[in-house]
Amino acid sequence: MEHPDSPMPHAAQPSTAAAAHANTTNSPFPTAAAAVATPTISSLTPAQGSAEGGNTVTLTGTGFTSATSVRFGTTAAAFITVSDTQVTAIAPAAPAGPLSVTITTSGGTSAGITYTYVAAPVLGSVAPAQGPLPGQNTVALSGTGFTGTTSVHFGANAAIAFTLVSPTQLTAVVPTGGPGPVAVTVTTPGGTSTQAVSYYYLGAPVLNSIAPGSGQLSGNNSVTLIGANLLQATAVRFGPTSAAPSAILSATEIRATVPPGVSGTVPVSVTTPGGTSNTVTYLYLGVPVITGLVSDQGPSAGGDSVTVTGSGLTYATAVLFGSVPAGFTVVSDTQLTTTAPPGVLGAVTVRVVTPGGTSIGAAYTRVGPPAI
Repeated sequence: MEHPDSPMPHAAQPSTAAAAHANTTNSPFPTAAAAVATPTISSLTPAQGSAEGGNTVTLTGTGFTSATSVRFGTTAAAFITVSDTQVTAIAPAAPAGPLSVTITTSGGTSAGITYTYVAAPVLGSVAPAQGPLPGQNTVALSGTGFTGTTSVHFGANAAIAFTLVSPTQLTAVVPTGGPGPVAVTVTTPGGTSTQAVSYYYLGAPVLNSIAPGSGQLSGNNSVTLIGANLLQATAVRFGPTSAAPSAILSATEIRATVPPGVSGTVPVSVTTPGGTSNTVTYLYLGVPVITGLVSDQGPSAGGDSVTVTGSGLTYATAVLFGSVPAGFTVVSDTQLTTTAPPGVLGAVTVRVVTPGGTSIGAAYTRVGPPAI
């Protein structure tokens, strides 16, 4: 039996945490969304490119997840969001010079970062514009927009090396190539030059013969050289001495004036931008010397045999009695035999002629028949 004054039991009260949860879940107002940070761009790779656009640029930074646009200046670019910290974009075309690149997300638009548009290089000339098939020679390239050059090509082959001298000049080491012309191009972040500038690969010259093959020590006589690839000849070398070609007649024939030399043989070669030829032999000859005639007299009717002694007679081209040539046979460098031609009574000078010059004369006397 319950007592009327017995106290009534109290109902359980909710905990403070549970009350807070109940107040939150049962609130008739929506919870506020978390704020999205403004994106930031820390770098562009690359930070420059062709004014024609079309190259891929990687933007690195933060807050890229909800990107809605990437702009180069005021021009929107196609892009792909790779992650919250990376976006790749295709640079649109723009005039040469710097532009500010920005990215926009639901959090706003980033501060700009500079991207530089570069005009394509212009190649004006290559000097020298020709060289040997093996390459290895250095040429100078002139033009504009060479800053930042990444490659120089000779046809399909990259230069062995190149050096930026200034925005208007490069030097390059030519690679190996085949005979004939190739296009030379320069590539920079602004693109590749398109001008029709050619470099010619030349085959090395070849020598087959030289005529005449001998001459006087004083030189100054003309010789003809026969061979191949001689059209661009720049020098003809006689032993250690170089001479300029006096006439380039064709790709197979040139002429040169022989420089002075010393007695004996020397190698002769021709140099062109394609290289240096094989050698042929040229003989420098001293003036012949006559030391005696046996006999030194004979009938005015001629016909008698005369032995000429001396030195330098091997290359005799003529024996003269006065101004009259006579038949002869070379026996050795110190002796030849000749047949005296007819002539008037009295003394006549005998001389020997070689490519080395004409000897000092020796006297031969024509005599009449004995008196009866």
